[in-house]
Parts: sequence; structure tokens; C-alpha cells
Amino acid sequence: MEPHGPESVLFGCELTACTKSYTFQVDKDDDSEHILALSLVCLTDGAKDECNVVEVVGRNHENEEIAVPVANLKLSCQPLLSLDNFKLQPPVTFRLAAGSGPVHLAGWHQIMHREDASFEDEDDLSEDE
Repeated sequence: MEPHGPESVLFGCELTACTKSYTFQVDKDDDSEHILALSLVCLTDGAKDECNVVEVVGRNHENEEIAVPVANLKLSCQPLLSLDNFKLQPPVTFRLAAGSGPVHLAGWHQIMHREDASFEDEDDLSEDE
């Protein structure tokens, strides 16, 4: 039996000179609501003292691709940034627009499972009777 109600799963990915982007997406057949809540972006072991710009690539209300910088990290002045559970809906791509990283992104994948529609219909009928 599939669980119903909210569920949170730890999320993390790393952007480097070799892996400059990561796309978070869910199965198109999944009828649950998915939210990615980012809490932290930080430089990790091996990072150089250079500007590392992380941007989020998504779609606006006109379904046009847009890229928005969300962090500019540098070892000597700002090695990490708290994003206070910045919420995004998938699909969303994180891209290392400048620098070589490694940059780690961490947060929560929140899943809201929907009730089975046929079960809801049965409940409505029993209430009417």
C-alpha cells in the first residue's frame, strides 16, 4: 500500500569542473506534488579561492527558460550560504556558471502523496447516504 500524506527525503548534489550541472526531476506519471527545498550551498574540500557562481535554471510563467544566480561563493570571504529552504518545483537544473567548485547543494525533497481518487468518491457517496 502506498503511503499517503507528506514525506521528506534528504537531497544533495555536487557541482564540479567535470559535472557543471545537475537536473532534479520526477517521474511524469507520478501524481504526487513534489517540492525541492534548498537549505545550503557550500564549497567543499578541494575548492580554490575563486568565485563560484551557482544558478538555477527553470521556466517562467510563459514557459521560457530562465537562469537565476542564487549563490556566489569564494573560500576567502563566503564559503557557504544558507538558503532557508528556498522552494523550487521540478524539473529544475542547478548549474555552476563560474568557477570550478566543488560546490555542494543540500536540502529536502518534499513529497505530498494524493489520495486515491476512487477511494475519495466512495467516501463522498457514503456521506450522502
